[in-house]
Amino acid sequence: MFIKFSGNMKYLFALMDDETKYWIAQEVADTKDRHDARGLFHNAKVIAGKRPNTIITDGLPAYHDAFNKEYYTNCLPQSKHINAIKLDGDMNNNTMERANGEVRDREKVMRGLKRTNTQILPGYQIFHNYMRPHQSLKGKTPAEACGIKVEGDNKWLTLIQNASQSECKKT
Repeated sequence: MFIKFSGNMKYLFALMDDETKYWIAQEVADTKDRHDARGLFHNAKVIAGKRPNTIITDGLPAYHDAFNKEYYTNCLPQSKHINAIKLDGDMNNNTMERANGEVRDREKVMRGLKRTNTQILPGYQIFHNYMRPHQSLKGKTPAEACGIKVEGDNKWLTLIQNASQSECKKT
């Protein structure tokens, strides 16, 4: 769930829906071991509008702490945290690791990400979710797998136009 960026030693923490491959939330941090992942988990809960049924992570303690603070409840149904992942079987983080590899490949040619608030990652997240068809989704984008359709011949232009109209309605 995290990527170590070359050069400046930045780490990308991200959450993705395993079924639809939709990249839900992300944040960049200067450290891995001392990072508080609670903000990431909170943002994912706000964006998704609910707690996850199951969250699969690697064994980083920051995920365990964030899970307990953001998702643990005595109410049913309870979210389940699986942090003893394997490379095979149903309970793995292969989907997230694949996405990490894609970001790493892109980041290398850019010679590192210099700032934690870079706009490069949200742009790549939009590309991943709305533009890039996925073989495992039978040629659909993650957005399409979630039921979100982007109309028009030029998806980038459509997304920009929709975003600008959305901003106008807020003001």
